[in-house]
Amino acid sequence: MTHSLLAAVLDWAGTTVDYGCVAPTSVFVQMFALYGVDISAAEARGPMGRGKRDHIRAVMFSPEVQARWQQAHGHLPGEPDVDALYAEFVPHQIEAIARHSTLIPGTLDAIDAFRARGMKIGTCSGYTRAMMNPLVALTAEQGFIPDANVASDEVRAGRPSPYMCFRNAELLDVYPLWRCIKIGDTPVDIEEGRNAGMWTIALAKTGNQLGMTPDEMQAAPDAQVQAALAAARASLSAADYVVDGIGDVPALLEDIEARLAAGERPG
Repeated sequence: MTHSLLAAVLDWAGTTVDYGCVAPTSVFVQMFALYGVDISAAEARGPMGRGKRDHIRAVMFSPEVQARWQQAHGHLPGEPDVDALYAEFVPHQIEAIARHSTLIPGTLDAIDAFRARGMKIGTCSGYTRAMMNPLVALTAEQGFIPDANVASDEVRAGRPSPYMCFRNAELLDVYPLWRCIKIGDTPVDIEEGRNAGMWTIALAKTGNQLGMTPDEMQAAPDAQVQAALAAARASLSAADYVVDGIGDVPALLEDIEARLAAGERPG
């Protein structure tokens, strides 16, 4: 059927693993502190979803962090500083990814639902191949085995460019991309999917935009959590759909296929 969905391309941290997107955030804060510059978790989370070198550059060159860097080092940051911090960052990030590799509840059930409809499964990330390989192995032990995995350093440019989605489509042998869905938890995930011409589904509760683990949510006042969740949903409003987590995605598929049958296209 020309209106059936062909594939889902999923993000990793905050989407399929690492509830709350803790691994990247904690290491960014740690690495900037190593260089004598304090950044907040919110500042670390701001460019989340981009390739990690691009992410470091975006944080470092923000006006507020530039000022702190100049105070700590006597000069504004430059590309050599990005390179030095990134070199320190990589091994710490790989270790943190392993510690936060537990699948988010609902992931395997969602994958089963996708496969039951004949859909193929791809993944992409701001992680490099060196960062992704241990994660792929650890999640395979939990039963998550996608058909394709694409890292940010395997394409011409990372998010928000569509190239990781295009590479997934090539590896999965699926087209047109308007019969595919992109699932992620950051605005740049959604921008990537839209640029690729895919249906986009944003996850507000399990990912970076809320940025809370289940234990942190349980410990916080409910009003605080609900206000933060509303803000997370608002930040992802460019997506075709916004839900709490990956377990909510299968319920959307019939609606997307009905829209395709009616001649609608994503975006």
